[in-house]
Amino acid sequence: MPSEKIGEYEVECSAVELIGAPGWVAHLAIYGHSHNPMHRNNVFPDQRVSLDAVFPTKEEAEAEAHRVALTMLTPNSNGPSEH
Repeated sequence: MPSEKIGEYEVECSAVELIGAPGWVAHLAIYGHSHNPMHRNNVFPDQRVSLDAVFPTKEEAEAEAHRVALTMLTPNSNGPSEH
């Protein structure tokens, strides 16, 4: 899934295939504004989210990462928080 802007943040939702078992897990990275166009300000490093969930398809895992990103970046929040 390509990166997208949510508010002032750049979000990358991805899926990683499990090794040795069927399924995919959701990964998320969130970047904030940077004054240097060659550098992204990593505010939520790429990591697995929804730790107990394994998805049958890559698309479902990416959709879950996107859902978590939206939850983290709601207008009432103070920016990224860990899930």
